[in-house]
Amino acid sequence: MMELINRLLGRQPSPGSKDVARERLRLVLVQDRASIAPSLWGALKEDLLAVIRRYLEVDEDAVDVQLEREGEAMALVANIPVRRFRRAAGDNPE
Repeated sequence: MMELINRLLGRQPSPGSKDVARERLRLVLVQDRASIAPSLWGALKEDLLAVIRRYLEVDEDAVDVQLEREGEAMALVANIPVRRFRRAAGDNPE
C-alpha cells in the first residue's frame, strides 16, 4: 500500500544496484536481439528527447526509453515525465 502511495506522489525509492544491473542487462539483450548498436540506441534516445524538449520540460533523471518485443513485434516504449509545457516552441530548455 505504501509503495502505491509513494508512486502516486512521485516519490519512488532509488533502485538498488541489483535492480539497475538487471535493467541494464535486459536492455542489452533486447538491443542485441533487435540488432541495434549501443551508439545508435544512444543517438535515437537523445534525438527523441531533443524533439520533446522543444515543447515540454521533462524530468531528465526519470526518463525511461526501452525496446520491448512481443513475439515478432517490437515497440519503442518511452516513459518521459513532464514537468510543464513550454510557452512557445522556441523557449530554450533549462
